[in-house]
Amino acid sequence: MSSNIESIATLSFIKAHGTENDFVVVVDTDDELEQRGVLTRDLVAALCDRHAGIGADGFLRVVRTESGWFMDYRNADGSIAELCGNGIRVFVHVLAALGLEGRTDFNVDTRAGVKHVTVHEVSPSRAVIEVDMGRVEVTGVSTARMGEFSFAGLGIDVGNPHLACVIPGMTPEQLADLHFTPPVFDTTFFPDGVNVEILTEMHEGEATMRVWERGVGETRSCGTGTVAAARAAFADAGVENGTVKVHVPGGAVTVQITDGSATITGPSVIVARGEVQLTSVAGSAPGIGPGTS
Repeated sequence: MSSNIESIATLSFIKAHGTENDFVVVVDTDDELEQRGVLTRDLVAALCDRHAGIGADGFLRVVRTESGWFMDYRNADGSIAELCGNGIRVFVHVLAALGLEGRTDFNVDTRAGVKHVTVHEVSPSRAVIEVDMGRVEVTGVSTARMGEFSFAGLGIDVGNPHLACVIPGMTPEQLADLHFTPPVFDTTFFPDGVNVEILTEMHEGEATMRVWERGVGETRSCGTGTVAAARAAFADAGVENGTVKVHVPGGAVTVQITDGSATITGPSVIVARGEVQLTSVAGSAPGIGPGTS
């Protein structure tokens, strides 16, 4: 089937990030891209390509629904994902910055269910947003390996799969020096792939984390990953409820867990707006040039 890429010459976009987890954001309120067959996996991957496209860790599409808003989130490789904790803050910021949404408390539909959001601060370029992430479920214990470094952690469901691993005695400096490679994990335990978080023990209400995101690689931050990390840090400390400031290479967010449910509060920054020539981007990626199927 033709991708119909030549039917739309240009595409307006916004470039934004949440703790340097960055996204290409496209406002498609009427779901036109999907209905016209333009939005292919290869196109999303081409847009997120840091050399031949715009460059991003992920792709967000703003779609209006009968009930409000739907966040269509996709990984940098074009694969469809359930949820992104940093992405939803960026999504809400874009709605406010463009004047599409004037409320400060409302719901956003995602593939991981409905998420309630609260806008604490907002300007055209910056915002602070809180997201109710819902239930955080521990699914068991598993192991993984990066090169010669093996580790164990908790399987955690935040609407998407995580393996969050607290490394006893590891300092933030040692974590920063750790050589990150594609993790080898138990595909039986994680049949749909997994986001892997490695973190320090919690100390005085703070922990430090790095993450390898499925379909992307190492990123500067992962919102759902910070929630999974918080859950693992609390379990390691022998507590169930609390608040922790999770530091990532791109900044910090605050995660609160109460009776098994989590909220995440953190920043969003809009850095650019522009237009991309779709045929130029499409021509750089396999399978989506004019006349391909």
